[in-house]
Amino acid sequence: MKQRGEKLYQRIVHAIVEAIDQGRYTTGMRLPGERELAEEYSVSRPTIREAMIALEIRGLVEARHGSGLYVTAITPQTTDQPELDIGAFELIEARILFEGEAAAVAATVIDDEAVAELDRILGDMAAVASSSPEAVEADRLFHLRIAEATGNTVITTVVDMLWTLRDRAPLSAHMFAEARREGVHPRVEEHRLIVDALRARDSAAARKAMRDHLRRVIDDVLAATEVEALRRAQSEIAEQRGALAKRLHA
Repeated sequence: MKQRGEKLYQRIVHAIVEAIDQGRYTTGMRLPGERELAEEYSVSRPTIREAMIALEIRGLVEARHGSGLYVTAITPQTTDQPELDIGAFELIEARILFEGEAAAVAATVIDDEAVAELDRILGDMAAVASSSPEAVEADRLFHLRIAEATGNTVITTVVDMLWTLRDRAPLSAHMFAEARREGVHPRVEEHRLIVDALRARDSAAARKAMRDHLRRVIDDVLAATEVEALRRAQSEIAEQRGALAKRLHA
């Protein structure tokens, strides 16, 4: 039963840990595929993905390239680790809410100097390799400057906190790192649309540009984390075909 306040992925983590405790999954055993687990627990595949990453961070399972996830330990000391609570999808959802409105508010009060600063940051972002730490830092600074342009300290603090959690919450950091490995990087053109809306002092356009940008980030992270899941699924299918071939020729 889902406990009050418990996130869906946490429920899956607890269920897998319980299955390990009960001997359903033993050390060295491969876990079922993502699709099978999603059907068993009646949740989405992204939820299963977050749960598997959380288990991997805790050292309970390990990913073997092109093969799947395998149990590596029996029973952790605790499964209640609040610092693991925040996944990339949940975090970006919050950013869509806060940063979309921050952009709309900023459009009504931003001055030419602040717009010029955003242009400068975009220039810095475009001048470095998209995969570099400098590009990631320029991305963070861009969003923070928009929050600051609202003149509201609370909005600025919330946006800054969301960016801090992006890198400090282990589950979120793991998912973003995997996305970067698969080629997900800041897109200058999307940020340019946000600046253009702010320059025009168009609140509705600024909100839409920010939300569209962040929704694209969700799509990219989902696609990136799907790559390894697809490799595992292909490996499982290959093994199933091999087993079937053996039975047919027995």
